[in-house]
Order: sequence, then C-alpha cells, then structure tokens
Amino acid sequence: MRHIISMLLENEAGALSRVAGLFSARGYNIESLNVAPTDDVTLSRLTLVTSGSEEIIEQIIKQLNKLVDVVKLVDLTEGPHIEREMLIIKLHATGAMRDEVKRLATDYQGRIIDKTDTTFTIEVTDSSERLDAFIEAVRAAGVIEVVRSGVSGIARGESGLRV
Repeated sequence: MRHIISMLLENEAGALSRVAGLFSARGYNIESLNVAPTDDVTLSRLTLVTSGSEEIIEQIIKQLNKLVDVVKLVDLTEGPHIEREMLIIKLHATGAMRDEVKRLATDYQGRIIDKTDTTFTIEVTDSSERLDAFIEAVRAAGVIEVVRSGVSGIARGESGLRV
C-alpha cells in the first residue's frame, strides 16, 4: 500500500542523506521525495512516498524515528489529508491538436506557461492520480518531456506536524 510520510528534520548537512541511506540500506524504495525549509530556519520538512505492507511501513517509521535528525514524523495516509503534486509537461502541439491540448489543459485546471509554433509547456497541480490521467489524455499530442515535483502533503483540519 502507498504511504505518504512527512517529517520535520534538523536543517543540517547530511540529514537528507541519512534518510535516503536508511531506505537504501534496507532495500526500501522511495517513490517520491520532497524537501523544503519550514517557517523555523532550524527545520526542514521532508515528505516522501513509499509502498509496502503494514509491517514494512511500521518498520520504516520505527527506523526513521531512530534517526537523530528526525524531530517529528507522521504517516499522513493514516488520517484525512490533502496531497498535491506539480507537473510540467512539454508537448508537440500543431494543427488541430493545438486546440485539443488547450481544451485539455483547461479541463485539468492547467496553465500554458510557454508556447512556440510547435509546442506547449503546461503546468498542472493536482493529485498524482489526476496528473497521471492528464498525461494519458495528452499523450496523443506527443510528449516531449515530463517533470514532476513529487508529492507534498498536509493533514486536514486542526492537526499539523509541529514540534
């Protein structure tokens, strides 16, 4: 099962390397990884997506909590949460396909951020599943390049990842 694990890390050199090393050493896969500073300059927020049985996820969480750099950790998939990912996609867009790509971008609340006579570069922010669906919808135009940010997530309501 897919899990979104979010944690606060000490904002120090090597912290990200230790998290990635833990996954590598135990043969676990990281599907996406997103790290950025928080409002506290001493902390970074790391959000990663991984998959595994409940036992494997439990083991991952226990091992992550043992890392000295990890201040606090939460498995967002255990409760109501919001997740988003950003996609930037460059497509061939000529002739009648140009209008179709514009329509699809609008349908998926995307934004054309660059265009030439033969291409469109589109930005879409949504759930991973919706981004997958958008890529499939525009595949006929001819995908030149795809860039994805990885999942960012936050708990719904009053709960939050705080120290």
